[in-house]
Amino acid sequence: MGELGLPGVDGENGEKGEKGERGEKGDVGPKGEKGIKGDIGVEGIRGAPGKKGSRGPKGPKGETPTLPRSAFSVGLSKPFPPPNLPIKFDKILYNNQEHYNPLTGKFNCSIAGAYVFSYHMTIRGRPARISIVCQNKKMIRSRETLYGQEIDQASFLTILKLNAGDQVWLEVTRDWNGVYVSAEDDSIFSGFLLYPDEIFDTLL
Repeated sequence: MGELGLPGVDGENGEKGEKGERGEKGDVGPKGEKGIKGDIGVEGIRGAPGKKGSRGPKGPKGETPTLPRSAFSVGLSKPFPPPNLPIKFDKILYNNQEHYNPLTGKFNCSIAGAYVFSYHMTIRGRPARISIVCQNKKMIRSRETLYGQEIDQASFLTILKLNAGDQVWLEVTRDWNGVYVSAEDDSIFSGFLLYPDEIFDTLL
């Protein structure tokens, strides 16, 4: 066997062969990195309104504010009260807030505001001069001239503006104290808060 010869010179490139058949699909490659966020697109057309939903359950009842209260109605148990002193109406018809004091005969204002005061008196045997007094000042004066054994009635109603701490009562004058009561006749003194000042302040 002879010695290995020298490598030959490369030949010229051959002609391009025909396209071969498509090979089988390769395996899925790894997930690429997240791309840059694109620009916001144009707003789409507004859709049609949806159907009305069913009514929800009723909510809990709210708290009712407590309104200030002050009222009394009292009667007299003995006729012909002493003059120039607060008449002590000692028959309690209504005094839930205890703003009227039967021991003194005075109404004590604890809520500033406008109050309604009224009285309905039976008068017998002598005339009567009745005054509504507030803080020792006679705010209202009325009279009933009656003599003998006749019986009549005297009534009055007014509105007074009171401050907390004010006191209101009724008085008769000397020789004009014919306020009368019996098993069939009453003499009544009443009052109640119409509007408290705090409501006025809220409205203003």
